[in-house]
Amino acid sequence: MADESLRHIPKVEIEYCKVCDYGSHCLSLAKTIKSISPEAIVICNKGRQGSFEVVVNNKLIYSKLQTMALPDYEEVAGVVNEVQNGAEPREIKGEQPINCTIS
Repeated sequence: MADESLRHIPKVEIEYCKVCDYGSHCLSLAKTIKSISPEAIVICNKGRQGSFEVVVNNKLIYSKLQTMALPDYEEVAGVVNEVQNGAEPREIKGEQPINCTIS
C-alpha cells in the first residue's frame, strides 16, 4: 500500500482545433495515455485554430502552435506516467511524422 500513497492522479488537458478536425487525434492520445496511466484524467477541449496543446497538471508540455506538428503520443503518455509516479511534468520534443505530399 505504501506505493499507492506515492501515486498522483495526473490531469491532462488537450486543446485541439475543431476546424482542423483534430478531435479524433485527441481521442487517440487519450486512449494511449489511459493504456499506460488508467487513473489519469484526460479532458479534450475545442480550442484555437491550428492548436493541439497538451497541458499536464497546468504545465504546457507540448504545443502544436509552436512546432507545427502533432506530438508523439507514446512520449506524452510516458510523461503522464512519470507525473503519476511523483515527477514534475516536463516538455516533450517528440513529434509524429508529417505525411505531406505535394503533387
